[in-house]
Amino acid sequence: MQVKVIDRTALILDIFAQHARSREGKAQVELAQLQYMLPRLRGWGESLSRQAGGRVAGGGGIGTRGPGETKLETDRRRLRARISRLQKDISGMSTGRRVQRGQRRRRDVPSVVIAGYTNAGKSSLLNVLTGAGVLVEDALFATLDPAVRRAETPSGRTFTLTDTVGFVRHLPHQLVDAFRSTLEETAEADLILHVVDGSDAEPEAQIAAVRGVLAEIGAGHVPELVVVNKTDSADPVVLQGLCAREPGSLSISAKTGAGLAALRDAIEAALPRLDVQVKVTVPYSRGDLLARAHAEGEVLATEHIADGTLLQARVPPALAAQLEAVLDDCVQVQA
Repeated sequence: MQVKVIDRTALILDIFAQHARSREGKAQVELAQLQYMLPRLRGWGESLSRQAGGRVAGGGGIGTRGPGETKLETDRRRLRARISRLQKDISGMSTGRRVQRGQRRRRDVPSVVIAGYTNAGKSSLLNVLTGAGVLVEDALFATLDPAVRRAETPSGRTFTLTDTVGFVRHLPHQLVDAFRSTLEETAEADLILHVVDGSDAEPEAQIAAVRGVLAEIGAGHVPELVVVNKTDSADPVVLQGLCAREPGSLSISAKTGAGLAALRDAIEAALPRLDVQVKVTVPYSRGDLLARAHAEGEVLATEHIADGTLLQARVPPALAAQLEAVLDDCVQVQA
C-alpha cells in the first residue's frame, strides 16, 4: 500500500491552502509552497539519471546530460519563474494596504491588531468587539486573510481593529516570508492584543511562540496587552497562575462576554493620546469640522452659543490647525 508521507511544514502549508479564500491569501500560500518545494524537487523513474556518459540515456555522447537532468532544470526554471511572478503580484497587492494605512495615519486613527496562537479565539474577539461577522471555526488557521474593522472606545474614539493569521511554534520561514506584507500590519500597529487560549494545556508555550514570531517580523517593540480568552472553559488554577506570570493581562470570554467591558477600557487607556487640546467656537456653517472632531478626536464638551458651537476637544494636529484657522477667519471678519 502506498501512503503519502509529509513533514510538519508540508502539513501546515496544506492546511493553509485549504483555508485560503482571497486572491492575496491564495497567492501567499502558493508562494510559500513553491519556496518550500524548490530545494526538494526530485525526478522519478527514468528521469533520475544524472550526467550520463557514453551512449546511455538516449544515446548521447560522453558528457551529455541525461533526460532527468534536463527535466529537473526545466521544472526548477518554471518554479523560479512562478515564484518571481507571485512575489510581484503580492507586492502590488500590498501597495493598496500601505496606502490605506497611510490614510489612517494622516487622520490619526490608531491601529489595534489581534495576534495570537492559532485557534485562540481571535476572530471571535473581533466579532464581539466590532460585529464584524468574520468566519469563526474551531480549527487550525481558519483565518488567513486579515480583516480590518472600525471600532470605538467607550468614550467614542475611533480606531481600527485587525484580525491576523494565527501563529504556531516554529512557524515555517516560508510562511513568514510569504505573509510578510500581511504581517506588516502588526509591526506598524499602535497596540497588539495578544490573545491566549486560557483552556490550553500549555498557554505559556503559546505566548512564547507568538512573541518569537512577533520579534521575527519586527513587531517586538509594539505595546502588547495580553488577553486570556476562553475563561469559561479554563481551569481556574491555570488561569490564576497565568495571570500572575503576565502582570497587566486581562481574562475574558468572547463566547459569554465576560470581561469585555474591562478590555474596552484597557484598549482606550493603551491607545496613544491625541496631544492637541482645543477650545474654539465652531461656526454653525462649519458643521463638517464639528463632525470630524467627533469622528477623529475626543470631544470633552460642547455648548451651543450665539456664534456657533463652543467645542472643547483633543484632536489630531492637522484638525487643530484647521479649527484655529477658522477661528482666526472669524476674528478678522468681526474686526
